[in-house]
Formats: sequence, C-alpha cells, structure tokens
Amino acid sequence: MDDELEAVLAGVGPRLRALRTHRQLTLAELSEETGISESTLSRLESGGRRPNLELLLPLARAHGVPLDELVGAPQTGDPRVHLKPVHRFGRTFVPLTRRAGGLQAFKMVCPPSRDEQPDLRTHEGYEWLYVLEGRLRLVLGDRDLVLKPGEAAEFDTHVPHWFGSADERPVELLSLFGTQGERAHVRARAGR
Repeated sequence: MDDELEAVLAGVGPRLRALRTHRQLTLAELSEETGISESTLSRLESGGRRPNLELLLPLARAHGVPLDELVGAPQTGDPRVHLKPVHRFGRTFVPLTRRAGGLQAFKMVCPPSRDEQPDLRTHEGYEWLYVLEGRLRLVLGDRDLVLKPGEAAEFDTHVPHWFGSADERPVELLSLFGTQGERAHVRARAGR
C-alpha cells in the first residue's frame, strides 16, 4: 500500500474521536446510534482496526458529515461549491447546508415589496435572520420592524410572522432555521 493511502487511513481514527467528543457522546451512545460495537469503535478511534465502508457509512450518517470528511480525502477537481437555488413563494432560497434535519442555513432573496400585504404564518421551529443587503420588513406578532444590513433578528416561529422587502428594492438575507426549535447561539469574546 502506498504511503499516501496509509496516511489517509491513519487519520481516520483521530477524526472519528474528535467528532464523537465534539458531540459529547460516549462510545456506548455512539454504539447504540450506529449498531457498531463499542470495542470496534474504540479500535477504529485508536487505529487498531482498519476503517472500511461498512463501518464508515453509519458513522458518517450518525455524525451528519460527508464520508470524505471522515477520511480526510484530498480535494480533487473543481473546489467550487455549486449551490442550486430554489424558487418558492416568489422568493429565491439558496440552501447552504446539505444535512437533513437539524439547523438549516439559507441565503434568501426577497423581491421588491410592490405593496405586498403581510400574510402572517405560524409553524414549528425557531428562526434567525441576518440582513446582508437591502431593508427587511419583519412583522412579528403585533410588531412591525425594519432591519438594515448588519442587523439580525431571532424569533420562535409559533409567533405569527412574515418578512419581505421593506421597499422597492430586493433584500438579501441569511436565515438559520431549526424545525425543532434549535436556536442559533452567538458567542462573542469580551473586548480587550
């Protein structure tokens, strides 16, 4: 076996351990989630067991990462990410996450308002919005707000809400949305 392949395989164990500890899972919990025995998981993490697809696929699913992230595969070909915009409700959504479930990230473009009347909706989840360009009108319950570039808002989507362009220009924003009420946690360091 060539040295490059050996080095790639040797890096799998530490990556698996780092993912598990980052998720604060024990070997027993990961074993229950994947159906892989604790001893096999331990040997994979320590380098005592050679990784194979039969073991790596359930681990990639459990950790919610692509398989190539587990093996540290070298980049090949075009490094650009080709995002596929989706058009719904007259808006453009560009999904920035590929993981099903959990927190989802989108770039959104809302067209000019053209005197659009807010149609307040409610649903499961929690949403965080950050305005990139333009002005965003956010109607949240009985509040009617306008956010400018660099401003953010977060809210429980059980509260009746609507958002769109605040004027005759489109608005671009980032949206983090969690269907189960996951919240975005922004941590900042204190100034020095």
